[in-house]
Amino acid sequence: MYRLIASDLDETLLGPDHHISQENLAAIRKCQELGIKFVPATGRGFGSIQQTLEELGIKDAPGQYAITYNGGAIYENQGPRLISLTGMDYGLIEELYERGQKYGVCMHIYSEDKVFAYNLTDEEREFCRGRLDLIEITDPTLDRLRESGEKFVKILYENPDFAKIKQIRSKMGDMEERTEMSYSSSRYLEFNPVGVNKGNGLKRLCAEIGLDLQETMALGDSFNDDAMIKAAGLGVGMANTTLEMREDCDAITEHDYLHGGVAEAIERFVLPQYQGK
Repeated sequence: MYRLIASDLDETLLGPDHHISQENLAAIRKCQELGIKFVPATGRGFGSIQQTLEELGIKDAPGQYAITYNGGAIYENQGPRLISLTGMDYGLIEELYERGQKYGVCMHIYSEDKVFAYNLTDEEREFCRGRLDLIEITDPTLDRLRESGEKFVKILYENPDFAKIKQIRSKMGDMEERTEMSYSSSRYLEFNPVGVNKGNGLKRLCAEIGLDLQETMALGDSFNDDAMIKAAGLGVGMANTTLEMREDCDAITEHDYLHGGVAEAIERFVLPQYQGK
């Protein structure tokens, strides 16, 4: 029986308005009434998902959790209590920052509780509106941020032309063994420390609360969800899941994130296990 559902947010649980649909919420509420934990698993930071936690009814709640920064940080929501945090080596993140400037991309640089943005475009400002607050920077190095005490956890490159992001990825073979690289939202190339991904984040959380991975279901749509999809007892992709990772999913919903794909997964795979209980 599934006792924990780990769900990606953007393009999986959340609509374009950054809210959870009533259809998805109703299905999640049924799970919560059965004691099943619903855990957001996102590439964003904890501070940027407070609205979602509130809609789920688990904001500042004991015994409820969130996987953030693609598994780089795991929290119990009450407090919040930081369970684990994996920082990124300054030399590596500076190298990626310098290289991103040569590629001419927009970059997001994540510390534990802030997101800094370099070369931010109006289009990216609009895309991020309602998702996360960005602090714009123009310095060619991250020295001032480092000297101010910021500890970095992730960096990403952004371009709305996904083909260009893929082209940049093809030039970064030297980073294969030095970082954990993944795509998200068909516009980002994300860099985390080696071994940091949503799959390992789910494993770390299960170890913390004493759950077997076979008791988990993971929901996602993009490459940064792939490790979690493969790690969970059941990995379910939305109908809008990236074609290249569909073969890693145990199932694909008939409905996409705009039409209750999360609710469909819950009603198909979770609730029937509890009938008559």
